Formats: sequence, C-alpha cells, structure tokens
Amino acid sequence: MLRDSITQAQKDAMKAREKDRLAAIRLILAKIKDRDIELRTATAPGDDDAVIAEVLVKMAKQRRESIQMYEQGGRQELADQEKGELAVIEEFLPAQMSDDEVGAAIESIKAEIGAESIKDMGKVMAALKERYAGQMDFGKASGLVKASFG
Repeated sequence: MLRDSITQAQKDAMKAREKDRLAAIRLILAKIKDRDIELRTATAPGDDDAVIAEVLVKMAKQRRESIQMYEQGGRQELADQEKGELAVIEEFLPAQMSDDEVGAAIESIKAEIGAESIKDMGKVMAALKERYAGQMDFGKASGLVKASFG
C-alpha cells in the first residue's frame, strides 16, 4: 500500500538523518492526514491508494507552479527547495501515462459509455478520474478529450 511505503520512507529518512527528505515526507503525510479528516464526513471513503495518489498529484502540481514562480522571481534557492520536495513526492506517484496511452484510454471510455459529442465530456472526464487517478495530468487530458470530439 502507498500509505505504508510513505511511512516506511519516513522511518528510513529518520534513521539516515536526511533532514530535507524527512521534511518533504512529513509534508506528504500531513496532507494525507488532512484528506483523511475531510473524508470522514464523506459518505463512503474510496480506495486508499487512489485518495493518496490524488493528494500527491495536487502537491506535485503546486510544487511545479511554485518552482516556475520562484525562478521567474529570481529566487533560485526557494526553487531548489521546491524541486527537492517535488522529487520526493514523485517517488511515491504511480508511473504517469504517455500521451498515446491517455489517448487510448479516452477512446476506450468514449466507446464504453457511448460518448458522441462534447456534451458527454463530463462523463468521460469523470470515468478517467475514477480509473486513472494519479496516472495522468487531467488538465492535459481535458484538452485531449475536447479535441477527440472536435
């Protein structure tokens, strides 16, 4: 399980006295804990790995945006810190699908649910998020879904 591997990585980082890595892992665990608390009020908790992958994807996206902003602002030391955190986060993310694999997944889901027009885009995106959480960039996938109807 993803949760177990992150916890084990935390223990390993403590033993190895890797301060920066430990700080990044603690950030990940804090975000997961926040998400767990949010889900307590939800009706039925989903697949644990999918929830954790969703948290990791959001964290990675935030780090990428921060890196870009810090580099534009000339704050390389902060960008480097974010890059370090991003590297740790990406260790736990499932392998990302290639554009060809994303396209194949989109076509498969469109055929399965009978999506024929742009009006069905929401259904296609919902199915993609359900099946491929953490495995693709849904911002990019959204554009590919829209283009597939064009």
